[in-house]
Amino acid sequence: MRKLVLLFAFSLSFLACKTSETTSTTGSKAAEKDQPEQIDTLTPLELKVLDSKYITREDVFAGLEQQVLDFSTNSSNGTRTVELLNKLVLEKSIPEIQKAIYDGKFTYEELSLYYLNRIYKYDRNNDLSLNSVIALNPKVLEQAREADARLEKMKENGETLDPYSIVGMPILLKDNINTADIPTTAGAAVLIDNQTDDAQLVKNLKDAGAIILGKANLSEWAYFFCGDCPSGYSAVGGQTLSPYKRKYFDTGGSSSGSGVSVAANFAVAAVGSETSGSILSPASQNSVVGLKPTVGTISGQGVVPISSYLDTAGPMAKNVVDTAILLNAMRGADSDVLEKELIPKLKSYSLEGKRFGVFKNFLETPLYAAAIQDIKNQGAVIVELEPKEVRLNGFLKLLNADMKLDLPQYFKTAGNSKYSSWDVYQVMQENLKDSLRAMPYGQRLFQGIMDEPEMTDVEFAAFKAEMTQTAQEYLNGYFERYELDGILSINNYTAGVAAVGFFPAMTVPMGYDKDGKPYGLTFIAPSGKDRELLGWGAGYERVSKKRQMPTDYQK
Repeated sequence: MRKLVLLFAFSLSFLACKTSETTSTTGSKAAEKDQPEQIDTLTPLELKVLDSKYITREDVFAGLEQQVLDFSTNSSNGTRTVELLNKLVLEKSIPEIQKAIYDGKFTYEELSLYYLNRIYKYDRNNDLSLNSVIALNPKVLEQAREADARLEKMKENGETLDPYSIVGMPILLKDNINTADIPTTAGAAVLIDNQTDDAQLVKNLKDAGAIILGKANLSEWAYFFCGDCPSGYSAVGGQTLSPYKRKYFDTGGSSSGSGVSVAANFAVAAVGSETSGSILSPASQNSVVGLKPTVGTISGQGVVPISSYLDTAGPMAKNVVDTAILLNAMRGADSDVLEKELIPKLKSYSLEGKRFGVFKNFLETPLYAAAIQDIKNQGAVIVELEPKEVRLNGFLKLLNADMKLDLPQYFKTAGNSKYSSWDVYQVMQENLKDSLRAMPYGQRLFQGIMDEPEMTDVEFAAFKAEMTQTAQEYLNGYFERYELDGILSINNYTAGVAAVGFFPAMTVPMGYDKDGKPYGLTFIAPSGKDRELLGWGAGYERVSKKRQMPTDYQK
């Protein structure tokens, strides 16, 4: 039964897009096949490869190791210890951390060292290793010291620090997002030399004052490569493991390292990316908040693609406020000022009078039923929906055709010049040179891309439009008939149809089943209603407070 549950979890996360059966449901199949109470006995995941064959902890910490070891013994001024920072940083929000730094309790440099120390202690080479971080920024401490100097200058000038600012906050990036400080591998061994310029979203983060801490592991090529591998595996990063039960709970994909690292407090927050479920899945599986914004909200320039039509980066954090702060910084200085004005108001956002649709069969899941009651208790109107099946025939075809075009374009315009003439076929040929290390689970999905019949530009555009229309008619049918503000789902159960229909979605922790496996309450809104998602999530989070830090990672 456990194997069945895992296989279905794959199908509803990004792997759904890669199977020959391209049915996306929000109805009975999801509820029947992923009911928490059906798991009778926990069994380990079937993992062919655990640790990376390409990097070690020493590689990850090259140039930083001694400074981290010195800090773990005693911090630079001999008074601030790791134990003290545990009380000031663990599970704290960005506003809480900013206030403590402004008040002089610790520095941005010490904050970065604190996270580096946790990664060194927990992420590789020990019985608690999670393999969630692929690489660290060698300039991170230098950049943190620069942030400290700027803060001191502000104080000298009598200026105050905006507590909702991302200044000085160490952020991890999913390793399919370009940054000049670290190569971008997408988890693939053949891209180890892919040193690039910053992606636009990274430029925006740096302009806002964020510190890039490093790169997070991921399902290789954002889960569109092997087809027969577990979520969270990449050749470069190894197998990402759940901090809630290593080797037993699936981490979700493809932004697995981003979700795990945030859950284990390895960074203030992390950036993930999603085509269909790749933020919602790992966020839910690791009890963190994950937002898949409306496509186009955040620049996709410099992000290794699957589908330029559907791809988007998005924020992942321990709470909704931090998610909003990161989103705002990712959008850049030209983003709508209302976004920034919204953030302080999230703590008092009301759900009263909001109309949410819920699928009746999902109410059979106790955690979901309890979450809906919490929403109802806040004065929201709950409308029960009859589940229907929607067939997104050709979802795999869409992704195959898009990646066949979009990946060479990335190599040509945003990748390292070494790869400027590469395409999917070239990657496959390079993998064959060291197949046991580079592709232990094979590369079936890449082969599927090569086998996909060609379409003309006109045919492909019409094909995409028809799929999107199908998804939009399905969800809009509920929105319009029942005059809904949003739809409430579980984890990434409704991710496929939301993605193809261009509906943004956000998941917020809603508790744990009897085995301790995390689940998320997922809010779905019409296109462009990202602010509403943040408000709804904050309103639910305020009354539920379901997130719990993983037990083994609390010191």
